[in-house]
Amino acid sequence: MSGRKGMMHYSRELKEQVIQENKRGASVVALSKQYGISRYAIQSWCGLRPEVEMRHSSPLPKGRPSKNRTGTEQEVKRLRMENELLRNFLYAIGRK
Repeated sequence: MSGRKGMMHYSRELKEQVIQENKRGASVVALSKQYGISRYAIQSWCGLRPEVEMRHSSPLPKGRPSKNRTGTEQEVKRLRMENELLRNFLYAIGRK
């Protein structure tokens, strides 16, 4: 199975078998060598990778992000411009 490009798809039965063996005490490294599956995949299946659990709990938004700025972002941009104008004004009149 290794050596091929792209994402491998494993059967549900194989995944369940690997998960059960891991629960019985087999190490991820041993299972990886035995089945020819990456350690990352086995850790993901067994719930040993926290970032995978976070991804499953709140899926990523689909599509391109919106170009419309939220009200908060627009306000921050406006305040930064005001601060820059005030800073330039104070510098011009001799106060710093």
